[in-house]
Amino acid sequence: MKKYTKEELKEVYNTRRQKLFDYMIENNIGAAVFEDCEERRNPAVRYFTGHPSDALFIATSAGKCALVPWDENLAKERSVDIKILPYNKYERRNTKAVKDILKSFKLKEKSKVDIPPSTPYPLFLQYVDALENWDVLCREHSTHDFVVEMRSTKDEYEIECTREACRVGDWIISEIERGIRENWLQKESDVALLIESELRKCGCERTGFDTLAAGPSRSFAIHAFPGYTNAPWPAQGLSILDFGVVYEGYTSDTTLTVAKGPLSEKQEELLALVEKAAAQALTLYMPGSPIKKAGEAADLVFAKAKRVMPHTLGHGIGLEIHEFPRVSSKQGDQLLFKPGMIITLEPGLYDPELGGVRLENDVLITETGNEVLTKSKIIRI
Repeated sequence: MKKYTKEELKEVYNTRRQKLFDYMIENNIGAAVFEDCEERRNPAVRYFTGHPSDALFIATSAGKCALVPWDENLAKERSVDIKILPYNKYERRNTKAVKDILKSFKLKEKSKVDIPPSTPYPLFLQYVDALENWDVLCREHSTHDFVVEMRSTKDEYEIECTREACRVGDWIISEIERGIRENWLQKESDVALLIESELRKCGCERTGFDTLAAGPSRSFAIHAFPGYTNAPWPAQGLSILDFGVVYEGYTSDTTLTVAKGPLSEKQEELLALVEKAAAQALTLYMPGSPIKKAGEAADLVFAKAKRVMPHTLGHGIGLEIHEFPRVSSKQGDQLLFKPGMIITLEPGLYDPELGGVRLENDVLITETGNEVLTKSKIIRI
């Protein structure tokens, strides 16, 4: 991946923050508070500051902002061009930190202050008491919702980070296929632990979620529980592997199916239907196209075979494994694919007797079409 200079990263983060300030000015919001803590994770803190976790991010429409981290040392190393105010300075209390910082920013009385919609009611009341000079809002359709939609279209830096995560994920898939064919990958736990080890050797942070490795006896589940066991993988029949790797906060998300013969006619039908649904839906992952049409295309493939996919066709990825938007036939006509979106395409079918099949790749919507960033596939052995 391209190595970004400090000045280039400053431009990336300042551009994001300026979009936030502009929205707040346009909608008469004086300040917004973003929390990332054990109880309420919010990747917007990392999105606007570069700091990976456990912090407050406070911004005003006047363009003032601050990061209040739990770990000041980490914040100094990882944050980008932002004022750092240590959490200890505020008795490690969010409400006190927000109150004192808004005072220092000279926020006008009666200004609207958007706090996270996920705020529990008792904490909301604490904010109301602490911020008595301002109008505290905890609501839907707020600054926080704007940020969720803003994050759905990636900037150049985000796309490059995701490309690197996808590149590492693809390399791991090639190693997995080699291990299968050379017979040194034999258990669900073998493949899951291989992923954990190799992604870190490649400079990635972690898996995007708990790896799901399910042999034929468990692949009927959309998300196998537990994620993996010591059962044979792959074995005769249909085995599924769903995993992602995270590079600089951004995750990939791929699912491959291993089809180990001999297979029944009905198992072959599942494989063919999923491949057909993926191919037909991909042609509709286009800028300006209604998202629901891709979902409808996949649903139609399965309906003609009298089968139903029990989940949506895809979802956005980024700093979270599931981001806006969802790809579904139930979406409204007004929700369109936009350049910069990175969205999964993952048709799947699951049968308690036959096993499960899912094929998932990550797709970047471009100005003129799409680009498939990953190389997940159905592996036949």
